[in-house]
Amino acid sequence: MKVALNTQIFLGAVFGVMLGLGFAKLGPEAAVTKQGIYFCGLLSNLFMDLLKMVLVPLVFTSIAVGVANLRLHSQLHRVWMSTLGFFALSMVLAILLGLGAANWFEPGKGVNLDLFQNAGQGFAAKQMTFAEFIASFLHGLFVNPFAALAQANILAIVMFALLLGLALVVGGDRYRNILLLMQEGLELMLRLVGWIMRLAPFGIMALLAQLLATQNMALLSSLAKFVAVVVGSTLLHGFVVLPLLLYLVTKLTPLKFFRGSREALMTAFATSSSSATLPVTLRCVEQHLHVKPSIAGFVVPLGATVNMDGTALYEAAAALFVANLAGIELDLAQQLIVFFTTMIAAIGAPGIPSAGMVTMIMVLQSVGLPAEAIAILLPIDRLLDTVRTMVNVEGDMVGSLVVQHLTER
Repeated sequence: MKVALNTQIFLGAVFGVMLGLGFAKLGPEAAVTKQGIYFCGLLSNLFMDLLKMVLVPLVFTSIAVGVANLRLHSQLHRVWMSTLGFFALSMVLAILLGLGAANWFEPGKGVNLDLFQNAGQGFAAKQMTFAEFIASFLHGLFVNPFAALAQANILAIVMFALLLGLALVVGGDRYRNILLLMQEGLELMLRLVGWIMRLAPFGIMALLAQLLATQNMALLSSLAKFVAVVVGSTLLHGFVVLPLLLYLVTKLTPLKFFRGSREALMTAFATSSSSATLPVTLRCVEQHLHVKPSIAGFVVPLGATVNMDGTALYEAAAALFVANLAGIELDLAQQLIVFFTTMIAAIGAPGIPSAGMVTMIMVLQSVGLPAEAIAILLPIDRLLDTVRTMVNVEGDMVGSLVVQHLTER
């Protein structure tokens, strides 16, 4: 009897958690733990490297083909507007939820910041003002496409693929051979993804075991309230807000959605990378949730770059957490600044593990908080990254379903 891939991934996750807890109980100095973490590292790196190997050609071909298949300008316009409208709405709701939860539960209130003084001294933050971040973000959109492909600059690749897809739409039949070549390239990449996913249960098991075995639990316990607030509000957004939006627009029940998206959500949770999960996300959206390739190939890769609900929620809550630790009260105007800078920072954050830590500095500095305080978040960031990445990926899948429904009306 052949076991379904979803079941294999679930069992891999369970075994990974058990293995990681076993290593943690034995202690880091135990020979079994050292050998186990080493082999888990080899296996998890192999899985991640294989996903990264197909990432760039998959993003490029899927977006270019997705845009080019939207032959009519009116349809292209509707897809653009629906996609950006949904992404903006979901991120606004996520940020409001993060700010609301942080204001209500006040994590970090009354905690002495001196507890983390050594960590703060050991972290060298790159100073970047709001204006500098905007200039840097815009400058990074349009670069040499060959350099972007070689350096895996996802945002620049997305922009070039969008422009190329638009050119293929305008050119029509004149460029049909190029479009056919790119379509075959996309099919080839998806075939490679299918092969790579056979390793997914083992890769996810190794990633989770490694995470639980190496996490600094002592510092994590001192930040338990903040962890609970972020995880709780992120899961609330992922399991209530997004499914509710999906049901209100498409009438698709949450149960059917989670059945179809489970494979991608588990991979996102284990890899903490929406970009690395992208091949799996496209597979789930097209094959399990039955979104047209022309819609999925446009919405999902774009969402993996600019639609970061979980990251936006986390950064908003983290800014208030740091303010509480520093004994600083943020008024309404300052929280509005946090709101807007968080949205821009989440859009600019690449879909790789802990990328939000870089843009988090900009959010803190926008309201005068010390950038060095980011060190407080470093020991727990990897753990929280798993949950927020899962919600990031979920938002992309929900967005593709919503956009397809709105554009087919």
